[in-house]
Amino acid sequence: MNTIGKEKGVYPNSEWKLKLIRAEHSPIRKLKFSWRWINLPYWVSVHLVRHKHGIEHFVSTQRTDRTSVDRNELPQGALVNHECEANAQALINISRKRLCNCASKETRQAWQLVKDEVAKVEPELAHCMVRECLYRGYCPEMFSCKYDRTDKFQRELEEYRKESD
Repeated sequence: MNTIGKEKGVYPNSEWKLKLIRAEHSPIRKLKFSWRWINLPYWVSVHLVRHKHGIEHFVSTQRTDRTSVDRNELPQGALVNHECEANAQALINISRKRLCNCASKETRQAWQLVKDEVAKVEPELAHCMVRECLYRGYCPEMFSCKYDRTDKFQRELEEYRKESD
C-alpha cells in the first residue's frame, strides 16, 4: 500500500497477485518463506549457497572441533542440513538457474521440492518460479540443453504467458 500512496486496502485477489509477482515490483520482497532440507548432499548445498540476494542460508557445520569428524576426510557427498529464509524475488531468481536442465538433476530435484511447497500456499508465486528459458522466452546459456527448441517448451511457454493476460 505504501508504494502506491495508500494507507489501507484489501488483500489482493489471485489475478492481481499474479500480475504483481510477474511484474516483480518491490512489495514481493516482503513475502517471506522458510524451509529446511535434511540430509542434502554437501555439493548440492554448495550450488544453492551461491545465491545470496534476498536469501539467508544456515548450513550444518562440518567443523572438526564441533563434530569430532575430520572434515578433510568427508566426501563431497557427505550429508548436511540446509535451512533457508528467502523472499519471493529470491525464489524467482533462484528458480531461473536451479530449475534449468543445465543444473544437476539433484539440485533441480531439491529446488523443485521448494517450489512444490510454495505452490501449496502461494500458487501465483510458484507459477512464476520457472527456469531461465521460460522466464526470458529463449535460452541464454552458453552451453544450452536446447530445451527451448522443443515443442514441449513452446507449450510450456504458452501456458506460462497465458495466465499472465
